[in-house]
Amino acid sequence: MSLVDIGILCVAEIVGDFGFQKFANKGGIGSFITGLGGYIATIYLLIRALQGSSILLVNAAWDGVSAVLESLAAIIILGERFDDWEQWLGLAMIIGGMFLLKIPVTRQKEFKFPRFFGHKTEGFFP
Repeated sequence: MSLVDIGILCVAEIVGDFGFQKFANKGGIGSFITGLGGYIATIYLLIRALQGSSILLVNAAWDGVSAVLESLAAIIILGERFDDWEQWLGLAMIIGGMFLLKIPVTRQKEFKFPRFFGHKTEGFFP
């Protein structure tokens, strides 16, 4: 897992959210396909992120990067601002927490898609 992996995962999720939100309110096959494509990409990218990592770390990184990306989008695109300095401090602490997770910027090991069949253990628990 890397910050690049998690960043792309967040973008795919946002695309899926926006597509399905538009479909939910206005309908249209294009919106549905956009939402579906975003979530198919999210599933693939989540598998990539989880390979060689833990759910605990991937979830913390995903939540943190998502919060930062969506906050930046709200600030830049929507022109929103926090009401006081403590909220800015909270966002800075989220960013600081990302550094404390010690996630590499780029992937350290090559990703190999797992096999569907032929694995010794089946089910959720080894």
